[in-house]
Amino acid sequence: MKCYANTTPAMNPEPPKHRPLERFWPYAELPEQPTDAELAALDPDVYEALFGAKPRPFSITIVFPTLDVPEFDRALALARASAEYRETGAGAAFRHRARFWSGDALQLRELFAIVGASDDTDVLIDDRPLPYAKELWLPLVWFLIFR
Repeated sequence: MKCYANTTPAMNPEPPKHRPLERFWPYAELPEQPTDAELAALDPDVYEALFGAKPRPFSITIVFPTLDVPEFDRALALARASAEYRETGAGAAFRHRARFWSGDALQLRELFAIVGASDDTDVLIDDRPLPYAKELWLPLVWFLIFR
């Protein structure tokens, strides 16, 4: 049977020059409650799952990418003037989200006239993709313009 010499390095006989703090940086400085900006940035489905549905009026949301159309600057101005405007994603998945209430039917129609021709434009009814949203729901909302 062979005996091997201890190959572990010897401990440093000098005491350390500094003592580490007894806290877990950066986690100790995080707030326990989410900020208003973080709550506003939550996906509507996640917000509803965490906090329950918040009461709000009927809404239609237009979700569209950056398009190469002549009036895109006007489309962005209309989207930013909507009841709620957010930018989500990055790169090829970057989208503009503009929420309109039923009283904003004219602005909704103007925005959709610019970005609606794109196949990448989505229409959400109360934050949900519904069948025939472009073909049925939007024309029904256009009737609100003439009341």
